[in-house]
Amino acid sequence: MTKRNSLLKLAAATVALGLLAAPAVAQRDPAYSAARAAGQVGEKMDGYLGIVGAATPALRAMVDDINIRRRAVYAEQAQANGATLEEYAFTAGCLAISRTTAGEMYQAPDGSWQQRGAGAPQRDPRCP
Repeated sequence: MTKRNSLLKLAAATVALGLLAAPAVAQRDPAYSAARAAGQVGEKMDGYLGIVGAATPALRAMVDDINIRRRAVYAEQAQANGATLEEYAFTAGCLAISRTTAGEMYQAPDGSWQQRGAGAPQRDPRCP
């Protein structure tokens, strides 16, 4: 099994456990759900949550908290699997973008924010 396939399987397992898409606390946070539904936040290619448009202090604090939690998970999983933090986070970002649903925002390979339609999202060609 290649390192990329191994990272993909590990990142998928992390997503399935709810550790990637949004930390468990954030998933229960009505502010996170509302921001996601309103298109104020979206999944970035680097594996982190991003702010789409203007940032309020509350929105920035929420996104920063989620990203700190994600980074901790990525660092732990990367170290356990002989990958760099960046490799693991990128793979996790590919998976998070692929798991967005219609209406949610995500970062396209050109760096622009896109709203997910009924079809597949645009993904970086390096995505596994």
